[in-house]
Amino acid sequence: MVSILRYQPFKGLYLTYEFLSTVFLRVPFWILGSIPKSWRPRARWTIGRSVKLKLTRHMVGITKIVGPLRQTPNYLAITPGVNVNGIWIPPIPELVKDDLALWANISQVSSIQIPGYWQHKKGSTIEVAAPPMPGEKIVYALHGGGYTALSAHPSDPTAAIARGFLQHVDTVHRVFSVEYRLSSSNGSASVNPFPAALLDALAGYVYLVKTVGIDPSDIIVEGDSAGGNLALALTRYLVEHPDSGFPAPPGALVLLSAWADLSPQPHKPNTSWVSNAKSDYIGLTDEDGLLRSIRAFVGPHGLGAAEVNPMISPASRNPAMQISFKGFPRTFIAAGGAEVFYDMLCVLRDRMIQDLGEDKVRWHCPSDATHDWVAVPYHEPERTETMKEIATWVAAAA
Repeated sequence: MVSILRYQPFKGLYLTYEFLSTVFLRVPFWILGSIPKSWRPRARWTIGRSVKLKLTRHMVGITKIVGPLRQTPNYLAITPGVNVNGIWIPPIPELVKDDLALWANISQVSSIQIPGYWQHKKGSTIEVAAPPMPGEKIVYALHGGGYTALSAHPSDPTAAIARGFLQHVDTVHRVFSVEYRLSSSNGSASVNPFPAALLDALAGYVYLVKTVGIDPSDIIVEGDSAGGNLALALTRYLVEHPDSGFPAPPGALVLLSAWADLSPQPHKPNTSWVSNAKSDYIGLTDEDGLLRSIRAFVGPHGLGAAEVNPMISPASRNPAMQISFKGFPRTFIAAGGAEVFYDMLCVLRDRMIQDLGEDKVRWHCPSDATHDWVAVPYHEPERTETMKEIATWVAAAA
């Protein structure tokens, strides 16, 4: 039945049914069910936020049944649009060696040409891919989506994060996003598994440094959700392979609700995976979907890699995990107090502080924020407050 609903006319009929039943049945029921504060996902939430969370969760569930509701840009082409500044990032086959070459060989992936997108501050006269201005910081953005969805394109929901940087951070005039390859499964094998996304992220970083001419110390690598996982992997590879031909590590790292542990999560009542399931649009009902994403991403490396490979799960609590964050740049970690990833982000924070010191790790945790709230327009005031905190943190290092 699920596969049938991905094709017309069944998809259209199903979506029409869902639209009508949601507008006339679910939303009124959700509103009534949110009037008592004790019935809301968080007592301090408004009725509006409570309903919007339920609607978001419902929409996520629908896309799992029928697939994407719109055609998503991908790495095969530069998707045009109003004020869309797309460029092609050249491949870096000469830099794929050592353990990176080994992983790529296992997964049968290689470095390829991929798109990248520039977003500029409103009113900016900077030309696309122009050399940096004095004092300018460039944000290198890696989008979320569980490694299996969403896009770097400016029309994507996660592009709201880039616009937040451009609006609130004075020294950031441009954000560059890379359209890394998404992982999927064709039933018998994974398509574009690890390290395909890492190869693409490295290619984008090389482009910024060697083609555009940006000093690594002026690059802020930002990642949300799975993009945060990729930002950590990118930075780790640059830190641990100083003689591989890659540029130096970035000057700063911003992690927003980073998916820092892809290994199985504990299901005890006092864990965020359970206690925050009702206040996040990622919940216990999404476990099958997350597991499918993880299987597609790790591919031939197996699920065990999600527990012991620092490039995949730097916050894994598996005793066999050997990990260090020495050499990492100053890092801003944002975690929502109402999101299911909260516990793994605490593990990540503690490990980074242990190796880097408290002065190099900034922890920001709005108590009522859900997963990836900075990309959710209605999640105010936390969304704007977080961007202002990031702006202050960036300015402090200037």
